[in-house]
Amino acid sequence: MDKKSNLLIFILALGVFGILNTEMGVIGILPLIADYYDVSVSRAGLFVSLFALVVAISAPSMPLLFSGLNRKKAMLLVLGIFILGNIVSIFATNFTIAIIARVIPAFFHPIYCSMAFTVAANSVSHEESPKAVSKIMLGVSAGIVLGVPITSYIANESSLELAMLFFAFINAITFLATFLLVPSMPVKEKLSYGSQLSVLKSSITWLSIAAVIFINASIFGVYSYLAEYLETITHISGKTISLMLVVYGGANVIGNILAGKLLTKNAMKTVVIFPFALVAVYILLFSFGQLTAPMAIITLVWGILAGIGGNIAQFWISSAAPKAPDFANGLFLSSANIGTTVGTAVGGFFITAFGTPYIVIGGLLSVILSALFILLRNNMFRIRKQI
Repeated sequence: MDKKSNLLIFILALGVFGILNTEMGVIGILPLIADYYDVSVSRAGLFVSLFALVVAISAPSMPLLFSGLNRKKAMLLVLGIFILGNIVSIFATNFTIAIIARVIPAFFHPIYCSMAFTVAANSVSHEESPKAVSKIMLGVSAGIVLGVPITSYIANESSLELAMLFFAFINAITFLATFLLVPSMPVKEKLSYGSQLSVLKSSITWLSIAAVIFINASIFGVYSYLAEYLETITHISGKTISLMLVVYGGANVIGNILAGKLLTKNAMKTVVIFPFALVAVYILLFSFGQLTAPMAIITLVWGILAGIGGNIAQFWISSAAPKAPDFANGLFLSSANIGTTVGTAVGGFFITAFGTPYIVIGGLLSVILSALFILLRNNMFRIRKQI
């Protein structure tokens, strides 16, 4: 990659970090939000659940609608809306207004993220595109993994308003960098909405969507309850739990870096092996999760696999619809969010019905289903090549 491509990809990754940080960063400050607006923690949770729901709903349509617009202008529009929403959140004293200030930017979230994947992939050679996309996924992971503790630290050490200002600050820096350093990126070949929607006629696209839903369900269905698992099954202290979560987050970043190399070297082999590797990790987790030292090693390996899994999910859908990249990335974002929602619900069911150790069973069921859809797509692809 040349210097121009590296700079562009860095700015895109920073933008994705800022947007994902706005979405996920509030997870660590929900009790403070509840106190600030005098609502229950469950109601404050709407800051997260409504945002994710809107992203899941708008992800297929919004990138499609904006696919013909100059990429730079579209990105500046999205970043501007996020900055405005962040600023309103800083000064909002009414809970409803604060929710609206989050929901409106959520509609535009998929536009920036889908374009970031597409622009990164197109800025390098076809062979290097998985590496470029993995750097954007690094921004996604950082937004999810680092955003929560950073925002929590700022809010607890200063104020909720300053934590919201942090969201605005990151988005503002990206806006300026995009405005000053990113060249105009008009769409050279505008695709009709019909031609993009036509990818939904392909069974390979639907098999890819199903695989991605279950990949994300398998990861987040267990990860969402990791703190609960570490407390009740591994029996470790709060500080050690925080350390374990940091280990998982750092490993996730490593996984993103490895994924770019693995997908560049042999994409299909990487995708097929992934679910079987995750099955092995979950069996170890179920067998040795009560022991601290083995659990630390399992968490490290699991975090690396989760980072690889995120990249595989994006690659699996984008490679199924290469002629409609923006729409495909929108489908990826929607599928990923649906998978997270489904996985969390399944994990919650297993905890309620059988107890905390059995969230792993929910993860295993999801990863087995993801393997089934991956193998079905591979088999169908081979049949079509023979024809």
